[in-house]
Amino acid sequence: MDSTFIQEEVIDLLAAHAGVGEQVAEITREAMSGNLDFSQSLSARVSLLAGLDESAFAAVRSEIHLSHGAKTLVESVHAQNGYVMIVSGGFENVIAPLLNELSIDHFKANVLEVENGKLTGRLTGPVIDRSAKARFLLENASRFGISSDRTVAVGDGANDLEMLRVAHVGIAFNAKEIVQQSADYSITSGDLAEVLDVIGLARI
Repeated sequence: MDSTFIQEEVIDLLAAHAGVGEQVAEITREAMSGNLDFSQSLSARVSLLAGLDESAFAAVRSEIHLSHGAKTLVESVHAQNGYVMIVSGGFENVIAPLLNELSIDHFKANVLEVENGKLTGRLTGPVIDRSAKARFLLENASRFGISSDRTVAVGDGANDLEMLRVAHVGIAFNAKEIVQQSADYSITSGDLAEVLDVIGLARI
């Protein structure tokens, strides 16, 4: 989702509303340096959002921009009897209305806990980490009756590596170097519709 289907990182937008943008950015840098794993860094960043009013979800949603070609990708896959699913280390509280509006077939993301209209600084439910993303792909391919050799995954970060590996075709999109090196294909133009070209589907 973040920096792939949309141009932004939702946690950065939420952090800006909470006035903790720089602190969150520092934790992100630590994680990217390998000093924190994803779950640790996510928990640390989410804790800084404690006390933020849940109205920030709608405000952040209005600041999100789809990546170029995202609608074309979804509409073209659907027109040719395919399914589009999104699994994200971001937050369902923010992205669910947008994904429902776009008729995404299935999605899963982390859920920020809210009590009395305020974020608690905690998550509710299981954390969507790299292994959860891979499981999501395999379980939902089976659920939708898709054979493993018809699965395609698109991602940009280290958290996507396992999902890209278990998919029949793994595509790096505007990705970190380690992801580009590991994926079957790499798209660097910022045009998500290029996924269609890679997998041989017509643009609708």
